[in-house]
Amino acid sequence: MPVSSEGRLPDFLVIGAPKAGTSALHAALRQHPELYLSPVKEPKYYMCGDSPPPAYKGPGDAHSNLEWVWQRSRYLDLFDEATEDRLCGESTPFYLYNRDARRRIATDIPDVRLVAVLRDPVDRLYSNWMHLRSDGLETCGDVVEACLREQRRVDAGWAPFWHYQGLGMYGRQVADLYRLFSREQVLLLRYRDLVEQPETTLNQVCDFLGVSRGTVPALPSDNSRPFVGEGIRTRTIGPVVRTGARVGAHLPPHVWRRVSRPLISRLHSRGTPDRPRLSTAQRSRLREPFLADIDLLEEVTGESFDAWRQHQGATFSARLRGSTAQSASS
Repeated sequence: MPVSSEGRLPDFLVIGAPKAGTSALHAALRQHPELYLSPVKEPKYYMCGDSPPPAYKGPGDAHSNLEWVWQRSRYLDLFDEATEDRLCGESTPFYLYNRDARRRIATDIPDVRLVAVLRDPVDRLYSNWMHLRSDGLETCGDVVEACLREQRRVDAGWAPFWHYQGLGMYGRQVADLYRLFSREQVLLLRYRDLVEQPETTLNQVCDFLGVSRGTVPALPSDNSRPFVGEGIRTRTIGPVVRTGARVGAHLPPHVWRRVSRPLISRLHSRGTPDRPRLSTAQRSRLREPFLADIDLLEEVTGESFDAWRQHQGATFSARLRGSTAQSASS
């Protein structure tokens, strides 16, 4: 049980990747009687270094920055209610991606256990783009073009959630992780296993953390958005959402969420859970930048990820739904 002079620190972290089932995994682990998960799902503390978040400049970024738990006292308060017989943890899916976060974690809690879920990087970026598009924040209606804009957006100071391709470069991320932590401290899961074999995968996490298996009754729904196609709602509500997000940067986070909820709900109201399949040409173009990194990931882990080189994708109706731990929709 890591304890600082000010209070208790987490025993384990779910560190990534975004849009790879971390919300569902966090919610599932919260049900375990021997675990205590922070009430704030993504505090992002180790991305800050005890200073305010960077002044990210993408649509909605300034508002999101208000939700970061960057003060150490507030971070330690997240674990105040945990009893000594429970392991503490939190989930921030950007820790895997953020180099400085990895180093801060290694310095502050060197014996921590780390859980990461890796998803086919093309599927991950498509889900990431769809999330922002469906919430009215992504203005680019073509996922390939959005990826072509990525470096300009990074250079302009947009937040990590806009780094569609960068977030999926797991090879370099895991290689650096293994330089900082022993392999015994790191559990790499696959998103497909979480979806198709939830009971087995959750038991694997329990074994890794050293707690009882078979005590998590369900794998909750993830946070997938419906597909919102081009249309008058996208063209009229999207700009309002983006303008509101800029205004929301000057309001408490709970106030902006309450104000924005009707707008987002209206945008989602004509959406569908079935997302269009990427064309072969789109998938091939999006996959190309990942090939060398997949090679590196295989070299670092000693595991095969060849399916990511061949995968032709799904309609994206395949996602985590409120399934029992014995069966999940795929």
